[in-house]
Amino acid sequence: MGPVQTFGITSAQTTQLRVEPPWTPAVLWDRVTLTCEGSGTAGATTWYKDGQRWGQEVWEKFVVTESGTYTCDRPGSGLSPPMMVLNDQLVLQVPTQTLLEGDMVTLRCRVRPDTSVSRVQFYKDKKDLGMLLRGTELSLSPLQQNHSGRYHCEGFVSLWPLSSSPVTVAVHELFTVPVLEGPPELIEGSLLNLSCLSSPSPLRPPAPLLHLFYRDGQLVGGPQVSSQLLVPAVGVSYSGNYSCQVRSEGGGVRKSSARLRVMVRRVPLSGVFVSAQPPGGQVALGDRLVLSCAVAAGTGPRSFTWHRGDLGTPLGTGPCLELQHVEDNDSGQYQCRVSDGDSVAESVPLNVTVLVPVANATITPGPLSHQVHAGDPVTLRCSVQVGSAPVTFTWLHNGQEVAQGSVLELGNVTVGHSGTYQCVATNQLGQDGHRVFRALSPELALEVTSGSPWVTAVAVNVGRTLLFLLLLLAVIGGCHCWHRRGPHPEEGMVLDPHIMGTELAGGPHNQCHSEGPSRCPLALPHLGIHK
Repeated sequence: MGPVQTFGITSAQTTQLRVEPPWTPAVLWDRVTLTCEGSGTAGATTWYKDGQRWGQEVWEKFVVTESGTYTCDRPGSGLSPPMMVLNDQLVLQVPTQTLLEGDMVTLRCRVRPDTSVSRVQFYKDKKDLGMLLRGTELSLSPLQQNHSGRYHCEGFVSLWPLSSSPVTVAVHELFTVPVLEGPPELIEGSLLNLSCLSSPSPLRPPAPLLHLFYRDGQLVGGPQVSSQLLVPAVGVSYSGNYSCQVRSEGGGVRKSSARLRVMVRRVPLSGVFVSAQPPGGQVALGDRLVLSCAVAAGTGPRSFTWHRGDLGTPLGTGPCLELQHVEDNDSGQYQCRVSDGDSVAESVPLNVTVLVPVANATITPGPLSHQVHAGDPVTLRCSVQVGSAPVTFTWLHNGQEVAQGSVLELGNVTVGHSGTYQCVATNQLGQDGHRVFRALSPELALEVTSGSPWVTAVAVNVGRTLLFLLLLLAVIGGCHCWHRRGPHPEEGMVLDPHIMGTELAGGPHNQCHSEGPSRCPLALPHLGIHK
């Protein structure tokens, strides 16, 4: 048995021996050509045979004429790996290429051209492989790492049993066994980023690899070129044992990673709070109220229910509660409850106040309902028929603000107190007063005549028509002088106050004016003034 030939191992040296035909060990009867290749500096190539310097020639290749083990040396790139050239009767050959997983490789058992071989058997690590493939060839396709080992063949040559020299077959990884990297624990809703890391062989240009991801044995991602699996927002159902597999493009080489346990934890609900529109939970009667429920922290599916006070029945579901037209009885404390299926969290109650705008402001004359002597105090009171507290009151005298409060104390009245009085009732919506409601009372006329022993007040809401009728009656009763333009008015007729005003002012038909004031003095008593 001859020397051992190893193939499929790449040397760290840069000088290489290329053999044609590309089989190793080479056989002398194939007319073998050796070429010394390297990246060193140009110069003479030194050849070695069987470990001895064989000569220094300027040529870099030659045709082998003698069997032996050859190496070459180039300046700057070092000594090449050895190349064996045999002249044995039975030789086991393999391709000279570097062998990687998934390659298609055939070993062949050969004899000299002038002889033949029969009953060929192949052995790996001295164990009979027990198969015959095409007589003198053994296919190891596709290559796997377990194909690495020491091979030889045996057969009968000219009826004599012979055995070849052993050859060491080294199968290199096409890529390394993948390692799955990722967070062992993360919060629900987080990004899950898994990386399937595998390095391609540096012995050849990298070929495309496909990545597949599994959870508890079920495919969850791929096949894909990317080595990353991204899940934007994971739920608790994403917990499990993850693994990844890397495949060659043809699928001949597959390698799986170890399992990685990933636990997705749910964040408990917390920070439930209720907001209102209008802000603050203050809303005017009949307006629209919208309550919104928000959660500061917590993951998982959420369900919402709304409650008011001690009422057992929920008012509604969902993150919003809307009341289109609020009523008085809608006031109260509202609360939102949120559940994720495992726990329940409640908001702090929000107090909702339904504000009734002020309406129908009136002035109560009080003591003015009867005669008051001059100098006596006069008190006016303002009230509203409806309106949510707090209600504020403002008093106007002849349109100018004079006082605040529901009661106006005039004290001892004088001529300066004469004029019209009104009160303005006000309430507002919201602490910032973003909506203000006002109710203006009818005017109250107060006339004070200098030297009058008493005063009275009459509300302006007595119509002007009635006022002029009273003036007309006072004129007729005082001087018994009235110019009639036509017949007396029938019952049910309405006197035009504007015409009466013109006539009373001394128009062209005023008979009293022609007779002079001494005969028919015009007496126009002031409303509420008694002389």
